[in-house]
Amino acid sequence: MFITKRHIPRRTFLRGAGVSLALPLLDSMIPAATALAQTAANPKPRFVATFTPHGVAPGYHMPDGFVLPLTTAGGGPLAELPFAYKPLEPWLNQVVLLNGIHCRSAEAPLGQSPADHWVASSYLCANKPKRTAGADIQNGTTIDQIIAQAIGQDTLMPSMQLAVEDPGASSSNCGEGYSCAYTNSISWSSPGTPLPMELNPQVSFERMFGDGSTATERAARRDQDRSILDSLTGSLSRLRTNISAADRARLDAYAQDVREIERRLRIASAAAVDAPVESTVPVGVPESFEEHIKLQFDLMALAFRGDITRVGTLLYARDLTNRNYPDSGTLTSFHVGSHHGEDPARIKDYSIINQYHVKMLAHFIDTLAKTADGDGTLLDHSLVMYGTNMGNSNQHRHEDVPFVLVGGANGKLTGGRHLSYPTKQVPSGNLLLSVLDRFDIHRDSIGDSTGRLEGL
Repeated sequence: MFITKRHIPRRTFLRGAGVSLALPLLDSMIPAATALAQTAANPKPRFVATFTPHGVAPGYHMPDGFVLPLTTAGGGPLAELPFAYKPLEPWLNQVVLLNGIHCRSAEAPLGQSPADHWVASSYLCANKPKRTAGADIQNGTTIDQIIAQAIGQDTLMPSMQLAVEDPGASSSNCGEGYSCAYTNSISWSSPGTPLPMELNPQVSFERMFGDGSTATERAARRDQDRSILDSLTGSLSRLRTNISAADRARLDAYAQDVREIERRLRIASAAAVDAPVESTVPVGVPESFEEHIKLQFDLMALAFRGDITRVGTLLYARDLTNRNYPDSGTLTSFHVGSHHGEDPARIKDYSIINQYHVKMLAHFIDTLAKTADGDGTLLDHSLVMYGTNMGNSNQHRHEDVPFVLVGGANGKLTGGRHLSYPTKQVPSGNLLLSVLDRFDIHRDSIGDSTGRLEGL
């Protein structure tokens, strides 16, 4: 129970010229002498799904003592994480490592040629997409959108869909008779409706805070190097006089984080203006993968903090991407590295990319873990799913696919565990069905599911 002297509504917004600033959770939003479960501090669940194509380097995603193929269900407590997931070790007690999942929905339909470079769309629905390059695309409603329907309808943005690779870039030619829609989005609001994954952090920021009523107004503010908070100075000052010292500190920290993101967006915009003519990076998108993905994750964390949204997805890369990551420690491109030819040296090289991608996720997890939220942290109240739809990418195999779940899921997920399942016995739909259960969404089936995950 929280006791405070005054009460302001949780859905309070500060408004200025073309700006609407959602506030973080403050003690002043908690009515005095009211049980936590009946207040704004009652923990709100959050869900995030991130996707990387091409699986994980064989041998670098399994705990010691486990060898593929798996013949029986197993697992137990996690003493330490395997190499690919080492960056998550500070939060080991909130990590569930899953091995042996079979992504059947990413396999080509019976009798058809391989099509697994075009089915990232199946990741969150466990349905095989219809083979078509026309307008008659057919996939499945993804679990992020099912969850958003349940917990996101009273927020400013029911969900956020982010990406760090341009759907218009030449990283994929969308062949084999499949529409580019299947590789451009992992979030589908209905079987025929893929949602665009937003590449530009500036656009996401403007959606979150109503940054100017017109494009001209937004450009003018940026040209004057002004913050959206400049039009809220009076409102912020008045609010500060009516809240506790602890709340003032929370409000000031939140405002500082907004300003810091604005600063990084200005740097990205300036860099794009100065970029060579042949550059394909849109204005507002950082050239650096690391700065780009961290900015996207930071925007999502800020949106969680202000309860602007409770559901997010992030697409790390599109199938067939040839991007490389100079900060990872190897210059091998992602797709080339995934075809390692079973060469131990090349597999090890590919594992470096895998670990680097997880390091970017760890940045987000660290932010959630450090952000107070009601009676815990944002991480306590979130479920973050990190995964792929390939096992051994060199052979384009879709069994023995690893997944990681991170967070407390509002007390509905116990971490510090490894769960393994017999090879080719447990479809990814079972995982999706079990994730929905954590949000009190109980369905008989989804996609190719045959039941729930045992032991989760």
